[in-house]
Amino acid sequence: MNAKTIFIIIISALVTIILMKNTDEVNFWIFGDASVPKLAVLGVIFTMGLIVGYLLGRPRKKELEHMDSSDRHPATFKDSSETISENGNYLSDEDRDYIR
Repeated sequence: MNAKTIFIIIISALVTIILMKNTDEVNFWIFGDASVPKLAVLGVIFTMGLIVGYLLGRPRKKELEHMDSSDRHPATFKDSSETISENGNYLSDEDRDYIR
């Protein structure tokens, strides 16, 4: 097992233990007093934290509208024979021969 899997198992076990030990009812204000199980409050808050963490932690996509043409297509490569052709092909002659 890798470290990420072990971490997820440990966190899941801790959350389960914490939720199962807190089953008594508490007075909770949701635009008025309500008697709600502590288990429900903790579960909802934990789920909201997971959702927010996922949304903030995912990789962002680059928007092509904000990139100028030089960012999308580099003009030259290491060798002068490896320039971009008119049809936007980045392959050198050597690479094209290898693929065929």
